Amino acid sequence: MTTLLIYKSLHIFFMVAWFAGIFYLPRLFVYHAMTDNKESQEMLKTMERKLLYFITPFAVLTLVFGLLLIFEYGREWFKANTWLHYKLLLVITLYLYHAFCFKLLADFKHDRNKRSNKFYRIINELPVLVLLAIIFLAVMKPYS
Repeated sequence: MTTLLIYKSLHIFFMVAWFAGIFYLPRLFVYHAMTDNKESQEMLKTMERKLLYFITPFAVLTLVFGLLLIFEYGREWFKANTWLHYKLLLVITLYLYHAFCFKLLADFKHDRNKRSNKFYRIINELPVLVLLAIIFLAVMKPYS
């Protein structure tokens, strides 16, 4: 087994684990925005916080193993594979989304959410679309 395949396997594993949470967290925000029940709000605050802090190491490890893959493939490979440059732009978008979730978490924690459940339903779909584009780029490599 080569180092490259180990890095690739771990990159995919941590990405899947990260996305399991990044898909579910905004759904919790939807429920939180819909309820006025204080007990439910407190339970959702706990769930949101625990989930975001649980998946953040997966986001970091996804990045670490992705970068190790790039270094393993080498500089010339990186320069020649334009599809990867587009993928990385989308990945940066996902990390910004992840950071934005921390801001939303803080808003709910301090009871200052002003957004509707419809807003959270919409942002719940964004990482799905970005992931779809990333997968197409990684599999089809259209700009190689």
